[in-house]
Amino acid sequence: MSPIAKPNREEREEIQATRKPKRALGLFDSTMVVIGVMIGSGIFIVPADMARILGGPGWFLAAWVFAAVLTITAAFSFGELASMMPGGGGMYLYLREAYSPLWGFLYGWTLFTVIQTGTIAAVAVAFARFLGVLAPAISESRYLFAPVHLSAHYALTLSTAQLVALLVIALLTATNSLGIEYGKIIQNSFTIAKLGALGALIVLGLTVGWNAPAVHANLAAFWQRPATDHSATSLGAILSLLMVFCVSQSGSLFAADSWHDITFASEEVKEPKSTLPRALAIGVVIVMLIYLAANIAYLAVLDFSAIQHAPHDRVATAMLQQIFPAWGGKGLAVLIMVSTFGCINSLVLAGPRAYYAMARDKLFVPAAGRLNRARVPGWSLLMQAVWAAVLVLLTTYSPVKGYGNLYSDLLDYIISAALLFYILTIAAVVVLRYKRPDAERLYRTPGYPVVPAIYILGASVVVVCLFIDRPATTWPGLALVIAGLPVYWLIRRKAGN
Repeated sequence: MSPIAKPNREEREEIQATRKPKRALGLFDSTMVVIGVMIGSGIFIVPADMARILGGPGWFLAAWVFAAVLTITAAFSFGELASMMPGGGGMYLYLREAYSPLWGFLYGWTLFTVIQTGTIAAVAVAFARFLGVLAPAISESRYLFAPVHLSAHYALTLSTAQLVALLVIALLTATNSLGIEYGKIIQNSFTIAKLGALGALIVLGLTVGWNAPAVHANLAAFWQRPATDHSATSLGAILSLLMVFCVSQSGSLFAADSWHDITFASEEVKEPKSTLPRALAIGVVIVMLIYLAANIAYLAVLDFSAIQHAPHDRVATAMLQQIFPAWGGKGLAVLIMVSTFGCINSLVLAGPRAYYAMARDKLFVPAAGRLNRARVPGWSLLMQAVWAAVLVLLTTYSPVKGYGNLYSDLLDYIISAALLFYILTIAAVVVLRYKRPDAERLYRTPGYPVVPAIYILGASVVVVCLFIDRPATTWPGLALVIAGLPVYWLIRRKAGN
């Protein structure tokens, strides 16, 4: 029997050129991606820090309402861009077309180096942390070998928790490499499960767990102001309140982030010009309503001080333990594991589609622009997994604080820069109305230009406040984005452009 002849280079290139992404995501699937990528571990943890910053339940709920308004107006605006440009790549594509390839690249560079991979690393370790509630042997302080110091401030570590995080990333990367159908099945299953569990948590808080003394105390101090300088002038007090209100948004906006990731996979969405705007609107509205309901449930069970000082910031755990002292902590751990696992799958699925689009434009590693036999960007998936794994293993070190997570610092640094990219993208709706007035738009932003203007104005105020109040964690993020400039010039020079 003669051996099967392998295709030569020309034949392989022809196969690759004719291989296209498979359109397998309908409206339900796309909505599940939007919901799944938004709901991770944030809603269970960030309320504690927000409560400490804001001072009173009224400002606390107002901050979540503000985040909901910003996120919903952004999603409505994104719908027009997705309808107008149904090609893959999402924000990379929109920034490229509205401004220039440079702006698209800088976003893609930041997405790969920190935003997507850093979030994957963070959520994967969060999964491992809560698995540790059920299995104490899984811990970030239980090392499989002694830390290897790379410098005085950085080290490589491998704890049992880090190992679990690496295995989760590897597993979900492998399943998504088998085809979009596998990623879709995991996504839909875990998103439905987390929605049901979150719904049950909210209902329990508003019924069985209703704590009349806590509700009375929260209402009595509803508009208590944050701990600011009360001797300041009325204008100074207003500006101080505005500052802390905006700074608190770093928590709520982080918990609601990544809602647009489905646009990275536009080429795998059925009828993307109509499906994507609807999926974005439905998914974002559902999640923000759930977030508001969850925070109301927290306030129905716990007094505000208990939210502010929840152990390890695990507000949802404190709430469930108040209702069911015997098993509340473990029950919440299972819920968060389900939530984070589905969130990681969404992130793993979506990110490589952006790198794939960049590679086709010769702005990323060429291999990232190839589809595997399952018609998904296999090399992009692998590159993303490798870098996310590196971020899991790399840790910071200080004699005082000990070992910390590098990705946590990077995510703190990048949040303001990420908001700047969002502002530019929403502004692209206005820019493209002038640059391409005759382009086909099956969907137009409702309330234009007021709706995009609300986001641009609101997010801009938040960014300015973050740069003023938290310079140590905002300016480095901008520097990381700027670091992409020489990389872009090198790539363009190599490509002969």
